Amino acid sequence: MKNYIHAYLRASTSEQDASRARGALESFASANGVRIAGWYVENESGASMQRPELFRLLENTQAGDILLLEQVDRLSRLNAEDWQKLRNAITSKGVRIVALDLPTSHMFMTVADEFTARMMEAINGMMLDMLAAIARKDYTDRRRRQKEGITKAKDEGKYKGRQTDEKKREVITALLAGGKSYSQIEASLGVSRSTIAKAAKAMKEQSQ
Repeated sequence: MKNYIHAYLRASTSEQDASRARGALESFASANGVRIAGWYVENESGASMQRPELFRLLENTQAGDILLLEQVDRLSRLNAEDWQKLRNAITSKGVRIVALDLPTSHMFMTVADEFTARMMEAINGMMLDMLAAIARKDYTDRRRRQKEGITKAKDEGKYKGRQTDEKKREVITALLAGGKSYSQIEASLGVSRSTIAKAAKAMKEQSQ
């Protein structure tokens, strides 16, 4: 039975480009003499289990398939309980995780004999748990620092909340008015479709 490579790309917000790492994954696959069978891209928080594209990927896999990532934190910034649920879901499918930032996992691209595969699965299981825990700590530390910064700014009367990037929106609006398509604007500015849609909506409302 042929096994397939399934690439997963994630960014936390619609303002970020979830497909940013596609080139790196394509280069890695090419260097290992394999092709990526499917791409699954979404803008969802790594701290949430609500990730439809990730679970659609798992539904489309079979035992021995590979879930290819740029970094382990693209898969999880989950708390310990949710991470274990996700790990169990992946393990029960017999899917192997290969991440560019986890070199020991790269052997899954070529490993053939059962003994080596089982040894690498055990080693990578421990490494994945460790990197997932680090990713979660980074997430909670960053959230704590943001909260502290907001509190300090409020105390000093400097907090204005999240501001819209007006300059970028003006450029998007100008390109839309000039007849450029969403795809052309995405390519030229590196912004998400949702950002373009917001600018288009604001432009429409202003013209009414």
